[in-house]
Amino acid sequence: MCLGIPGQIVEISDARRRLAVVDVSGVRRTVNIACVVDEQHPIDRCVGDWVLVHVGFAMSRIDEREAAITLQLLTELGEAQEEIAAMQASEAGPGKEEVTA
Repeated sequence: MCLGIPGQIVEISDARRRLAVVDVSGVRRTVNIACVVDEQHPIDRCVGDWVLVHVGFAMSRIDEREAAITLQLLTELGEAQEEIAAMQASEAGPGKEEVTA
């Protein structure tokens, strides 16, 4: 299991609770984005951001190029598929998981 996998924030699902929907290679999952928002980068500016996701939390923002390189490396190591399968199989936080094909 890897430490984190890149995903792109596609929707803010609950701004008050700092929850967003993140797309990781076609799998969408609600994650907590509290660690990547602050006064300089408020929640309403997060859609489109690439973040490093680990156990339901966006741990840091990363740029798109870094996300692509990391996803490629994780795929080569077999870690990306394992993480994506785990995300597909796992229970969502409060009924927010959304999986796309």
